[in-house]
Amino acid sequence: MKKLSWPLLLLLFTVGLLSGCRKDDGGLNETITPVTNLLAPATNIYVRLDPPSNAAVTFEWGQARAVDGTLVLYEVVFDKEDGDFSKPLYSTTSGSNGLDTKLVLTHSDLNRIANIAGIKSSATGKLKWTVNASKGVNVVTSAESHMMTLERPAGFATPPPVLYLTGSGTEAGTNLAQALKFKSLSAGVFELYTKLGPGDVKLVDATTGTPTNYYIDGNKLMEGTQSPSPAATPKVYRVRLDFNNAAATLTEIESIGLWFAPENKVLVTLPYVGKGVWKVENTPLEFHQESWGRDERYKFLFMEKNAAGASSKQYYGSTNSDNQPPTASTAAAYYALVPVSDAQYDYSYKFPKEADKKNIDVTVRLQADGPYTHQVVVR
Repeated sequence: MKKLSWPLLLLLFTVGLLSGCRKDDGGLNETITPVTNLLAPATNIYVRLDPPSNAAVTFEWGQARAVDGTLVLYEVVFDKEDGDFSKPLYSTTSGSNGLDTKLVLTHSDLNRIANIAGIKSSATGKLKWTVNASKGVNVVTSAESHMMTLERPAGFATPPPVLYLTGSGTEAGTNLAQALKFKSLSAGVFELYTKLGPGDVKLVDATTGTPTNYYIDGNKLMEGTQSPSPAATPKVYRVRLDFNNAAATLTEIESIGLWFAPENKVLVTLPYVGKGVWKVENTPLEFHQESWGRDERYKFLFMEKNAAGASSKQYYGSTNSDNQPPTASTAAAYYALVPVSDAQYDYSYKFPKEADKKNIDVTVRLQADGPYTHQVVVR
């Protein structure tokens, strides 16, 4: 039997390899079947959206199939009630980067989608959803779709990350670059201590360019360029705005007093000097004599008035139930101001020892650029 030479074997192998490559010239088969069954949520579901609760809705569907047995990717698409999904309002890939046949959307997500669909705050509207299956450039939309009715809360779908106050009725004036920044208490919730008066009062989410405008309408927070002032006469307020519920709460700060614990009374009232600062200067101080020594405990009494005109007391004091007199090395956190109970001695600060029988300056700062705090300077 004649043996084949190595050059001939190599030639035959090469020809066979090329022949096999020509047989694969057709490329990958991207044919897929569409999703044929949407499992959840059931069609015509009614969802009362509650974004702060972190509640969620799970979307599930059956598998699509690729002819070549490889992976299929999924995205959930939303459209208006009469839409055909050719230009969906919103789309998002399923879990695991599109591999899962399931998608979890929070009420916050659905609230944003409803807003895109034009469903107003505190209103109810319908959307429909379906699933796209894809492989490569081949995208197939399911012939089945489910309807859902969404009831939106009063709040804004996307609260601003920052907020500023401007206008002729504010301390900032009309120069947008000098607008007063609100303190962010939590996502969508802001607070500012400031004086308001007659004139324009505007809320904006930026101090450059073309910001989004909001305004206060009674106890409601609205989007728009209107700028009514909530104050007929100049007064100092705590302005608290909750975009999650479109709520505005204005509390008048009638006075802030330096409250002396051993005598259970206000020693002196701090005048408001502007932009969230109250300050009294050169006021005399003498500690209270007790059988065990000199008592130097103090905190602050805020007299507040709500929108209905009812006055109330709120004490502000230390985060600690008891304290030692501060020194030059005492941390700044010692002076932080937080709401406390009306207990006569608990959560009080102590004046520095050298303040006894001296005059002092006392400053309260309720500003956005740091913790609410105070300062005592011995003259």
